[in-house]
Amino acid sequence: MALSIQDQLRERLTKVEALYFGATTAGERDAAEAAAERLKAKLEEACRRDPSIEMKFSLPDQWSVRLFIALCRRYGIRPFRYPRQRSTTIMVRAPRRFFDTVVWRQFSDLHTDLWLYFEQTTERLIREAIHADTADAETTVEPPSLR
Repeated sequence: MALSIQDQLRERLTKVEALYFGATTAGERDAAEAAAERLKAKLEEACRRDPSIEMKFSLPDQWSVRLFIALCRRYGIRPFRYPRQRSTTIMVRAPRRFFDTVVWRQFSDLHTDLWLYFEQTTERLIREAIHADTADAETTVEPPSLR
């Protein structure tokens, strides 16, 4: 039975996260979850030693925003925005070193994998449902009137 796109994406995200924490089996994934809890504890400790600073992130699209917000919340960091900021702008207050080494690093890994997945899925759907040729448009010489 074929997995739905949502199931495939969920499975892929789980694998990426498992790879991030080095897990390959259910037991290792449990250990990775425990590691995530330890990371949250480290965040609390980092907040005591390293003061939180306000950081601004301008993300390219709503998919990235959703992923970023979910990761922030996972580690107990409250994402917010000020009035009149774009919906793709997210603010956080967190210790810089912790944020860079844990949240941003994991976001970057997951974001890359999501984009590859979206690209492959879009390519396949267009090829199967619309037209087999999914190559980019050709480049041609400009007509004299446009030069």
